[in-house]
Amino acid sequence: MAGKLLVIGGAESHDAGDDEILERFVMLAGGGDARLVVIATASESPGQREKEYAEVFHRLGTSRVTALRLESREDANGEPAVAAIELATGVFFTGGDQLRITTVLGGSKVDSALHTRLAEGLVLAGTSAGAAMMSSTMILGGSVASVSATSVRTGPGMEFLSGVLIDMHFAERGRLNRLLSAVALYPHELGLGIDEDTAVLTDGDRFEVLGTGAVTVVDAGCATEIRVPAQGPIALAGARIHVLPAGHIFHLTGRRPVVDVPAAERGPFA
Repeated sequence: MAGKLLVIGGAESHDAGDDEILERFVMLAGGGDARLVVIATASESPGQREKEYAEVFHRLGTSRVTALRLESREDANGEPAVAAIELATGVFFTGGDQLRITTVLGGSKVDSALHTRLAEGLVLAGTSAGAAMMSSTMILGGSVASVSATSVRTGPGMEFLSGVLIDMHFAERGRLNRLLSAVALYPHELGLGIDEDTAVLTDGDRFEVLGTGAVTVVDAGCATEIRVPAQGPIALAGARIHVLPAGHIFHLTGRRPVVDVPAAERGPFA
C-alpha cells in the first residue's frame, strides 16, 4: 500500500485551531493543491455531512472539494464516480451506517478504483462508520455487556486495511468487551479500539496515533487459551492489551508498540 489511511474514531474536532486530525488529512492529500472527495453514503443526511466537511476542508486551505453522492449500486458503478476517484488526492468517508457503505460500494467500480488509487498514493480517510468499514472483517454492532459470542456482530468490510478489527467511539461508549469478543472470534486479527477525536495514520505496516484520546490494541496472538461457547462468557487468557495515546507508534506486522519515537524518526508519518 503506497498510500495512507487515516482511521478516525468519530467525533473529530472541526473547530479552528483544534482540528489536528482533519488538518493532517488535508496536508497529506496535498494542502492547497489537494483534490478532495467527500463520500457520505453511510449518512442518513448526506447533504448535511457533505456541506459540513466541505466547509472544514475549505477553511483548512483547499478549494477543490467534491461531494460524491453514491446512493445506489448504479451510482457506484458509474463512470462519473470512477473519474472523480481517479482525480482525487484524498477521499473522506463520513460516519453513519457502515453496512450501507459495503452494500452500496462493495465490489463496485468505485471500490476497485479506490484500491487502485490507494496503491498509487491516495490518502483515504474515514470517521466512525467510515473507519469501521476499512478492515477486512467489519464490526457491525453489538451492545451486550458481556464478553461473549453474542456481544458483537461482524461482516465483511472493504479490505483497505487487513489484519485488524476496528471499533470506534471506543472509550466513550464502553466498547472494550465488544472488541474483546470480536478478537476472541477472530484471533488472527488485531483489535483497534479508537476513541473519539482520535485517529490512527497508517501505511499498512505501522500506525501513528493522533488526537486527544487513545487507541486500545487487543492482541490475542499470544493467548494461551481461547474458548468461545455458543452461549455464556468467552475464555480469553494470555492476550495483550496496549493503550496508546497521541505520538505513539505501533508496528502492525510485528505486533509491538514503540514508545517515545522522535518526530524525525517517524518516516511516512512526519
